[in-house]
Amino acid sequence: MNLRRLKYFVKIVDIGSLTQAAEVLHIAQPALSQQVATLESELSQQLLIRTKRGVTPTEAGKILYAHAHIILRQCEQAQLAVINAGHALTGQVSIGLAPGTAASSLIMPFLQMVREQLPEVQVYLHEKNCSSLNDKVIHGALDMAVLYERSPTAGLTSTLLLKEELYLIGAGEGPGRNVDLAEVARMNLFLPLDYSAVRKRVNEAFSLRRLSARIIGEIESIQTLSAAVASGMGVTVLPESASRAMVSSGNVWMSRITSPMLNLPLSLNVSSRLPLSPSAQAVKNILLSLLSKPVIEDCELMLVG
Repeated sequence: MNLRRLKYFVKIVDIGSLTQAAEVLHIAQPALSQQVATLESELSQQLLIRTKRGVTPTEAGKILYAHAHIILRQCEQAQLAVINAGHALTGQVSIGLAPGTAASSLIMPFLQMVREQLPEVQVYLHEKNCSSLNDKVIHGALDMAVLYERSPTAGLTSTLLLKEELYLIGAGEGPGRNVDLAEVARMNLFLPLDYSAVRKRVNEAFSLRRLSARIIGEIESIQTLSAAVASGMGVTVLPESASRAMVSSGNVWMSRITSPMLNLPLSLNVSSRLPLSPSAQAVKNILLSLLSKPVIEDCELMLVG
């Protein structure tokens, strides 16, 4: 195997089409097909399934795709490390961020600190659900991710940042400072989708109390969720930082859920197999310095004040 064939293979899988990949790579399609055939011959495995709608990787192809991402990323980091030896840190650092986390309110201070301390480093922020972010970190598409993580994930190293309590948010007349989970069960609920950490924690709490949630809608977007709650059609459950941000931007209330009290751990995840580049490590250090609990609490107070 050589790096060029691996790059071609990754691009084909990413695009899902030999024809379109050939256009992006500026190579004739027959020549690209030959490169794939050579790779398959070297590995004695079929790597792609060709259909009228494009191409998809076989099981062997999926395994190679995951390893190819790591190999290409390591080569890129090695090249950058050699080029940057003795010079200011440069390059792009990619960070995944689950919407509605405590880190969301610190993005502007974070970007400002990176700009001041690492002026030659570009930061790429990717906001998506937790499971998608973890996959991208494992496969090397992202350097790190900040998200709510309830259990260890293979292929990742997690740093616990803090634990956030979950709150009930609604419009109109609220239940007061605290609300029992049994009372929440009698309300119309808008919740994130099943794969989200918040939804899993809520489902678990209802199950342990032998309660049934009255879910009237599943909404992934924080903006849409905020609008649905503000309409008065239903309530939702979110971590404290997201709840405070929602309260500060609209005429809604928040109540701490008790009996039982619910919380979620916020973690910074990196690949356990791929070492961070010097630039990514420097950015990680800045992120960790901002994501200390006292700083987050101060930021939340600013949001509501």
